[in-house]
Amino acid sequence: MKSLFHKMAHRSLMLSAVVLAVLCLLPHLGVLIAAVTGTSETLRHLIGTVMAGYVSTTAILVLLVGIGTCAVGTGAAWLVTMTEFPGRRWIEIALVIPLAFPAYVLAYAYTHLLDHPGIVQSTLRAVMGYGPRDYWFPEIRSLGGAAIMLILVLYPYVYLLARTAFMGQSATVFHAARSLGKTPMQAFWHVSLPMARPAIAAGVLLTAMETIADFGTVSYFSVQTFATGIYTSWFSMGDRAAAAQLSLGLLAFALLLAFMERFTRGNARYAAAKAKTPLERTVLSGVQAWGALALCLLPVLLGVVIPTIALAVMGIGSEQNLLSARYLKFISNTVTLALIAAGLTVTAAIVLGAFQRSFGGKLSDAALYIARLGYAVPGGVIAVGLLVPFAAFDNTLDAWMRANFDISTGLFFTGSIWLLVGAYMIRFLAAALGAYEGGISTITTNMDAAARVLGKGVWGVIGRVHLPILTPSLMTAALIVFVDVMKELPATLIMRPFNFDTLAVQAFRLAADERLEGAAVPSLVIAGIGLLPVILLCRKVGKDAAKLNEG
Repeated sequence: MKSLFHKMAHRSLMLSAVVLAVLCLLPHLGVLIAAVTGTSETLRHLIGTVMAGYVSTTAILVLLVGIGTCAVGTGAAWLVTMTEFPGRRWIEIALVIPLAFPAYVLAYAYTHLLDHPGIVQSTLRAVMGYGPRDYWFPEIRSLGGAAIMLILVLYPYVYLLARTAFMGQSATVFHAARSLGKTPMQAFWHVSLPMARPAIAAGVLLTAMETIADFGTVSYFSVQTFATGIYTSWFSMGDRAAAAQLSLGLLAFALLLAFMERFTRGNARYAAAKAKTPLERTVLSGVQAWGALALCLLPVLLGVVIPTIALAVMGIGSEQNLLSARYLKFISNTVTLALIAAGLTVTAAIVLGAFQRSFGGKLSDAALYIARLGYAVPGGVIAVGLLVPFAAFDNTLDAWMRANFDISTGLFFTGSIWLLVGAYMIRFLAAALGAYEGGISTITTNMDAAARVLGKGVWGVIGRVHLPILTPSLMTAALIVFVDVMKELPATLIMRPFNFDTLAVQAFRLAADERLEGAAVPSLVIAGIGLLPVILLCRKVGKDAAKLNEG
């Protein structure tokens, strides 16, 4: 009897994991089917009008952000890892903080500061006596402006991976280059940088995926990318075929980047594994020391300090009241979505991870691979991929019920909170899986075997052995997903139930109406809550630095 029960438990775990994998695959299939079945007239119209612009603008934006994040992240990582200067320990941690800010929040802050009516240009006109057309000033609402906003919030991806790669490098090769007459800078270019190239490339590809997924920044700056094209086709034009075909193009690009990132990340792990004696930091003094401090402090000032001050001043001068019934509703909606999505996503990660650990084999590998694809797919693509099949199902069900029972079922799935939560789960499941796998690696298979000898089935092993040990890792995963859901914009805009707005949607709506002071209030709340997982990450950075100092 017990053996039969254990077999049923194993089968239920397998079935749950397969269902989750199919759900994660559904948006990809939905986009593909909708794009292929769409009229060729729509596709010809897109190619003849906007497609070239979407492709070129998206490619240029990805290129600019890639170059910028590579330069800022790699340079900062090298300085804090390989040199000693005043304030280095604090700067090493502070360089991570911009991750808490969505790029669209920085866009609102810098538009308020740098736009024509902003304080910078107003002061310039007052001091110099210029008229509105007597001077030239860079346009913040531009492709270049969007690239800068994204660089300021995404460079920590490159910084963290490059920093880890530099910390893991052996001093032997570097000192050999120095003994051959190379200066520290020449040794960096010819030795340290090539060794860290896989890790840096992985970080740059991560920033590229985040760039193509961005909607809030490019939409507010009126930069026409694939992300804005999907939203415009869906809402403004009401053309779902066009939205699906644009989504398919963006999906193909995202999956290519995901494949490249996994490939380079594998090389990065291989390179890191060969590290031996760590490098000793070069002590900087005088102009060099203060120059290094200034270079490392600049992205923190631009990405955290200035936007925070600007948003705080804007929020104080606004008429938005966080304690009003309206805002409490926004906060309630946001927290409800984030809590449900975090719980569901972590549960899915446990099921998929346990399936891999208990069964192994090609089926579990395929399920995990499919589940991880969501992190590379923009939220707008997932929204289109889910809404198209579920809307078709809702319409078919409603027509059948009307014909046979004269009952209208309406939209059963479309526009529901559960479909939106499902999109969040698909989008952020990879983050939860990463935290789960980091924790499960500390649990030996002998502990599983001991639990089974004592009569525990697969679910008993998970509940009585894995979960108590994994609690810190799972809490971290839940917190990461919670914050990511709070910041997520394109899928929420497309899929949210009627009259169900979140803080991100409210900030976007106010900014679109040019009410930037009002948009500052929900933006500050989003950024403030986003600091929670970044604080955990900063603690890890601090511990890593302490270990390096001991070494």
